[in-house]
Amino acid sequence: MDILAFFHVDSAHELAWVGVGFLAQILFGGRFVLQWFRSERAGESVIPVGFWWLSLTGGMLMFAYAIYRWDPVFMMGQGLGLIVYARNLALIRKAAQRDNVAGAVPGER
Repeated sequence: MDILAFFHVDSAHELAWVGVGFLAQILFGGRFVLQWFRSERAGESVIPVGFWWLSLTGGMLMFAYAIYRWDPVFMMGQGLGLIVYARNLALIRKAAQRDNVAGAVPGER
């Protein structure tokens, strides 16, 4: 069977975008595997920073794929999610900076 026909695309260019979509799904789905393993290791439910990085990276790729496909429902869903992922990473960075300053030796930064 022809690979283009299998993926319902007409060109190698479109097939490359299907590859981007699959990569996005792998990254986005991988965040749950990461969260599960880290929670098992900790013995409680945790959300590691890597969860948010995988969310942001996979979400950006899926958003790009949605734009290519011009799917407004998919674009809206991923676009709104990107705001949440970026905001969580900003909050984590802010907390890390605050903790570093609080733990610093007086006079040293």
